[in-house]
Formats: sequence, structure tokens, C-alpha cells
Amino acid sequence: MKQFLVLLSLFLMGFITVQDSKTKIFIAGDSTAQTYNEERDGLIKGWGQMLDCYLNENIEVVNHAIGGRSTNSFIAEGRWDKLLSEVKPGDYVFIQFGHNDASTRPERHTSYEEYEVNLKRMVEDVREKDAHPVLLTSLVMRTFVNGHLTDNRLKGYPAITRKVAKEEEVSLIDVNLKSRDFITMLGDEASKPYYRWVEPGVDPKKPDGLQDDTHMMEKGAKKVAQFVAEGIAELKSGLSENITLIK
Repeated sequence: MKQFLVLLSLFLMGFITVQDSKTKIFIAGDSTAQTYNEERDGLIKGWGQMLDCYLNENIEVVNHAIGGRSTNSFIAEGRWDKLLSEVKPGDYVFIQFGHNDASTRPERHTSYEEYEVNLKRMVEDVREKDAHPVLLTSLVMRTFVNGHLTDNRLKGYPAITRKVAKEEEVSLIDVNLKSRDFITMLGDEASKPYYRWVEPGVDPKKPDGLQDDTHMMEKGAKKVAQFVAEGIAELKSGLSENITLIK
């Protein structure tokens, strides 16, 4: 029995060492990146829970993204401090907001000035942990007018994210541009299956059906995760060699 316990202890120590040796990608974001439980939430998926599809075993994704949060509320609720407490030197923190910052709801809304300040604070906080911040622009919203994609609900928040990335010399993955180009080329009808457009009776959580141009189901979330993985590869950082791009 004693020998068994020694072997078990050695095994667990080895397992913990392997886990600790992995580089982690932390995700700070909103519902478009969130991890969902199908039994609880239905068929909705976030790109953060699909990112593993494009990474090898050396990387661990830790998804702190949660629906309805802006940079203001993510910080105010202590979620940002919680994420930071888990970050180790050499880890990566992917920061993607904008959808809820653009909201008129006072508990979510963030002015352009506040948004810029918040992003810069997040970048500085990550760097103080000797980790790597990466800014991501917001996923395009599937808004078609007369057959043309018109994503005007995100306002200037993607542009501010690009501005901060340039000024602070931070790595940027332009998900907004990648997804905008993709949806534009698909067109109105062909792009619907990538979002949460559900016919009645398909999703038990939405029995009457749903036409959601913001969130995605697995097909769309996996495609956005692919865009993020391609963005990682384009960064040519130490993280890039861990991309598999298996579809």
C-alpha cells in the first residue's frame, strides 16, 4: 500500500508539473467568446471554447469571457483582477471587448475615452505580470441592409482597439476585419448558418426559433476561432508554433 501511495504521489507530481509547464491563453471578453454549456444554454457557442481545435497540447485556454460585460463592468466586478491573479510570466492574455461598451445601458456603456483608458490599463497590467497582452477587435455583427453588410452598431470601438494596439505596440488580431470580409463574401442568406439563426424546434432552449445576428452556434464560433488562430500565426510570436489549423 505504501509503495502504491508513493507511485501515485510521483504520478500526480509529474502531472502537475506538465500542467504548470503549459503556456496559457487567458481570454477576457464578452458573450461572443464565452464558453457555454449546451444543456443549460442551448446551441449557442463562443469562439473561446472552440480555440482548442486549432492549438496543440502545449497550450491551455483559460476562458474568463462572460456575457453582457464591457471593459467597464468586467473591471468593476473584479473579473479582471481575478484573471490577473492567475496569470504567470510568459502567458498570453487575449482582450476582446466592444459589443457591450457600445451599449446604451448605463451598467454596460463605456465612452470612447473610458474604453481607451481601460484597454491601456489592461495592457499595462498584463505587462507588469511579465505576460503578453494581445488585443482583438470585436466580431462583426451580421447586419445587412439592401444586401450590403452594414455593421454600424459597433461604432468606433474596433477603431479604438486598433489605435491602442498601435500606440502601445501591442499585438493585434483584427477579428472584426477578418469576420467582416468573410461575411461580406458570403452574403446575407449564406451567412445566416454561421450565426444563431435557429428554426423553430431546433434548439430546445429557443423552441420558437431565433434570429440573432450577434452570437454564433458551433459552425460560426469555430470559424471565428480559426480567424483567431490565423491571427496568432501571423503574429510570428512564440505562440505561433503551437497552431495546428486543423479544420
